[in-house]
Amino acid sequence: MNDILTQLVSLQAIDLEIDQIDNAIKSEQSGLDERMSALAKREAFINELQEIISALQKESKTLEGEMADKMDHVRERQSKMMQVQTGREQTALLKEIEDAKKSAKENEEKIMTIMESIEKHSAQMEEEKNLLKGEKKLVTEETNKVRANIEAINKGKKKKDQIRIDQAGKIKKSLLRKYDTLRQHRNGLAVINVVDGVCQGCFMALPPQRYNMLLKGDEIYDCPTCQRLNYYLPPAKEEN
Repeated sequence: MNDILTQLVSLQAIDLEIDQIDNAIKSEQSGLDERMSALAKREAFINELQEIISALQKESKTLEGEMADKMDHVRERQSKMMQVQTGREQTALLKEIEDAKKSAKENEEKIMTIMESIEKHSAQMEEEKNLLKGEKKLVTEETNKVRANIEAINKGKKKKDQIRIDQAGKIKKSLLRKYDTLRQHRNGLAVINVVDGVCQGCFMALPPQRYNMLLKGDEIYDCPTCQRLNYYLPPAKEEN
């Protein structure tokens, strides 16, 4: 393998280590983001419960007002009973009173159902608030831990980044641009070895002539299929 390919292989090894560091940072942040998202969902659910409770309270107040009006109407009709002179008028008033009482009773039953629902939703909301309080404390602790972990990881990354800069400086800029483009489009692998004439990046066989030229190690050749830069390493000799 010629010196240029050796430099590229070394650079790629460094880049893969940096990729692992970046993935570690993403993993740390991703776990925290999930916890924050869960908090936001619980807070939204608590707000939703509060809106339901407020709507039920408003409905209950409306029903109470209607029931009061109906009972006022009952009392007014009962007072008028003393003034009627005919049986027909009395019958009509009695029906009004009965209907008003029945309607007021229906309102009372609705109010009782609403109050039970309010009590149920309020208990659920208090439970959610307690859970939220505990989770917020845990997330605060986890946030501090994640920040410390990321800071420690970044310290190692800075050292590795400087090594990367030094190594990249040994490579011709045009070749470095090609390498970077390949890494971006080939899942981080721009330089790949060839085993028994097969590119280990795409696992396609190289044309025999191309493979024979690659074995000489004089020039840089790319894979006709995946365009990765190929190199060949002779198999290690087994010790007797």
